[in-house]
Amino acid sequence: MNLLSIAVILFLVLEVLNVILLYFAPGSTKGNGMGFFNAFEKSKKDPEVHALVNYLVNWVAGTKLIFIALLIVVLITGDEITKLWSVVALIVSIAVFYWRLYPSIRKMDDNNYLSPKGYSKTLGYMIAGFLAVFLGALVVSFF
Repeated sequence: MNLLSIAVILFLVLEVLNVILLYFAPGSTKGNGMGFFNAFEKSKKDPEVHALVNYLVNWVAGTKLIFIALLIVVLITGDEITKLWSVVALIVSIAVFYWRLYPSIRKMDDNNYLSPKGYSKTLGYMIAGFLAVFLGALVVSFF
């Protein structure tokens, strides 16, 4: 098993845990649960808003399942070139976080919409960690 496969497997394990959390304990403050967002609890007071929030949480979880399934197929059937390009695709798709999501969550953090304060930085570091692992595995696989 090469370094690219190990990096993808580690990512898969974290994503599977995140999907389980989103489906079965969406209000959790562990992993990337919705409990970090103060508005999640507030949404429960308005059934229409909470229904939308639950729909969006399940949509995110379902999208993550698509990535998980595709990565499992790549790990099982892909040759080294396929795995290499899959890691490149992961790097690009994960890096998009800093374009739209990070500015939004940073603004929420600055406005005290998250608990605990500073969660946006933690999430930013976590995403940067994913990118660093994938970039490292990519660089090492070339040499």
